[in-house]
Amino acid sequence: MSNYILKEITDKKDEQRWLDFPAKLYKGNPHYIRPMDSEIRKIFDPKQNKLFRHGCATRWLLTNEKGEIVGRIAAFIDPKTANAKDNEQPTGGCGFFDCIDDQEAANTLFDAAKNWLQERGMEAMDGPTNFGDRDYFWGCLIDGFDYDPIFNMPYNYPYYSKLFEGYGFQDYYKQLTHRREICPGGLDPILYEKVKRIGPDYSFEIIDMKNLDKYANDFLTVYNAAWGVIPGVAKISLAHAKALLNSLKPVIDPRLMHFVYYKGEPVAFFLMMIDMNQIYKGLNGKDHFINKLRILWRVKVSKICDRVISLAFGVVPEHRSKCLEAGMICAFEKQALQKDFKYKDLQLNWIGDFNPAMIKIALSSGATLYKTHVTYRYLFDRTKEFKRAKLQK
Repeated sequence: MSNYILKEITDKKDEQRWLDFPAKLYKGNPHYIRPMDSEIRKIFDPKQNKLFRHGCATRWLLTNEKGEIVGRIAAFIDPKTANAKDNEQPTGGCGFFDCIDDQEAANTLFDAAKNWLQERGMEAMDGPTNFGDRDYFWGCLIDGFDYDPIFNMPYNYPYYSKLFEGYGFQDYYKQLTHRREICPGGLDPILYEKVKRIGPDYSFEIIDMKNLDKYANDFLTVYNAAWGVIPGVAKISLAHAKALLNSLKPVIDPRLMHFVYYKGEPVAFFLMMIDMNQIYKGLNGKDHFINKLRILWRVKVSKICDRVISLAFGVVPEHRSKCLEAGMICAFEKQALQKDFKYKDLQLNWIGDFNPAMIKIALSSGATLYKTHVTYRYLFDRTKEFKRAKLQK
């Protein structure tokens, strides 16, 4: 008989308690940065998250006999990724897991997610994941606890991996974050040699803020060709691409947004942005009027924004042997060497260990491994053979 009480989120009061719990759990931890409540709310709002058109999600709180919150979790099904070709079984997700260091409490939360998914035809669950894009709130941190998390990358206590593995989750793939100082030198000399091999029909440019719609189209073209063909990654629409760039517009630095064209057609991009966690730290997840003023001042006036994080990197398959990755890295280096370039730190996050080509690019740029997250998978049929994510060629 469990000593814990599980409650599904059904009203605004419980939702706020669900949002507030991690801040209480991590109180006193100098590295925890609370995500903005508005960012989390929209994930679970059918009016703002288009995945609710065909998918579903729910959340739970866990309390002890005294009524104190001891854990939370969410579960979700995105039909497109649940039935992806690389899944040998329909696979749902669980995420936004936060819990005290107690296996029984964790098991109660995992059981809730498992049962809910199983009732809806799923045969496995990945976690911790997100009801949305893979580069947001995805993975369990297993290395790098002494550093602040970067924007929308999870931070958790070291014991979380023990709770996942204690339940029976297995390592499906690792997500690697590499880091390097932005300073002269450090690039692999072979990159400069590769740049010399790039043909004259290729051109490199940074984004023009006056023509975001054009770059939304270009982003869409490259993303769907480079990433949309990978099992488990959904293609994006033009509306999605425009919404992404427009949402970033207030904080876009054109020098961080690089595109490559072949005879005028988009074939590659290397997109970066400032680390918004440097802006959000200390705001307790609230975007009320005073905090909005703080955000504006930190973005436009203060020198607090000195960290850059990777947003997206992609090359259309038929152009991947043309040394374009070297060209984009060297193009960024030229921007970084300008006197008014204020950024000092670059973090290349969310590189799957199933993607050796991207790992090679990160290392050739002079970056070193900095943090590691794990995406776990739990097969409901415990007799079935477990297989890690397939390596990309």
